[in-house]
Amino acid sequence: MRNRTNQQLEEITAETLIVGVDVAKSVQWARFVDYRGMEVGKTVSFPNNRQGFESIVARIQEICNTKPGRYPFEKVIIGMEPTGHYWKALANYLMKAGYKVVGVNPYHTKKSKELDDNSPTKSDKKDAITIARLVKDGRYFAPYMPEKDYGELRGLTNARVSVMKRGNAVKNTMTAILDEYFPEIWTVFKNPLKGKASRQVLRNCPFPALILALGEEGVLAEIKRAVKKTVGIQKVRQLIAAAEESVGVGYGLEAAKMRLYWLLDELELIEKQLAEVEQAMEQALNKTGYAELMLGIQGIGVVTAASFLGEVGDPLRFQNARQIANYAGYNLVEDSSGKSKSGTCISKRGRRHLRSVLYQMAFTMVGKNAEMKALYDHLTTRKANPLKKKQALVVVSKKIITVIYSLLKKREAYKPERVLGEVRKEKMRAA
Repeated sequence: MRNRTNQQLEEITAETLIVGVDVAKSVQWARFVDYRGMEVGKTVSFPNNRQGFESIVARIQEICNTKPGRYPFEKVIIGMEPTGHYWKALANYLMKAGYKVVGVNPYHTKKSKELDDNSPTKSDKKDAITIARLVKDGRYFAPYMPEKDYGELRGLTNARVSVMKRGNAVKNTMTAILDEYFPEIWTVFKNPLKGKASRQVLRNCPFPALILALGEEGVLAEIKRAVKKTVGIQKVRQLIAAAEESVGVGYGLEAAKMRLYWLLDELELIEKQLAEVEQAMEQALNKTGYAELMLGIQGIGVVTAASFLGEVGDPLRFQNARQIANYAGYNLVEDSSGKSKSGTCISKRGRRHLRSVLYQMAFTMVGKNAEMKALYDHLTTRKANPLKKKQALVVVSKKIITVIYSLLKKREAYKPERVLGEVRKEKMRAA
């Protein structure tokens, strides 16, 4: 396969107008260059709304229609940095208008901005011309905007991540309050934030002074409001004993109790939202046609399968599994010069949430999937170059990508005996 940069350079001809756009929340800046990188026309700014989008399209058409010289512009390539979310509306509008929109790595823009003026100065105008010249040099990529079922999965995956973050923040705040006012409660309940009985205690008598004021019968009555079955009196007595020996602070009890009550309400709402989004993920996963094949792999569940497709989109848009691994940032890099040679590590230049999903998959499958567990054990215990645990999980993650891609491409069910391959099995037997 030819070098991707060479392929992209072939698209830049004398008839190509290149537009570099620096995207922002309110005002965007655009600059125009030809195939040599020479600026064409004046720098323009336009607002981030329909009138602004229409004005930049009109400006592009004006330049294409009035370009002097032998070669008029017949093709337009528009480059921008796909960071944040502000670029999506503009890119979507320009794509629907028939223009080719490409992405430029923000890291490349940062490193290249000093080439023209040997100055670290940063401005929207300067970034726009830097982006345009990077596109001229073929240093761009086609941004992926998932549609239909994959667009739904991407949105649901992002929603689930957001809900999980809020849930963790609420739990951390509740833990801090309990550690301050009643740290001994963790010796009575394994996790006071879970379970109906412990949550009822947190709602009504979360602190030692309140527990002692209610007494044994009062605490037992409170718990029975939430738990219908028989509650062990021993647990109540443990709670009272812990309250008597507590070293928690005794001031601001009413305010702390109010905060805990609010946080419990918020936590229950988050749990409800999480259940709803996971149900929607399952429905969207079924619509892709890949659910049965992916869920047939032991260790992959509905949420992880849906999250994987939400981050990747349609896996078959890639030519091979290695491209998906690179998309996740799993390509290996090293820093070597002369006689010195560094170790290798993953670049992490890819989708962070995709790596998180794959890590969760790998962690689960090492415990539940016999083939992945055998691979993991081999990697961590082999005599030659044994890997650390996290390194081995990265290798397992890349293997998971290969397995998923192969099954979806061939439309075959998961077959455990074909996962590792004869070469790998032979190495493992020899080890």
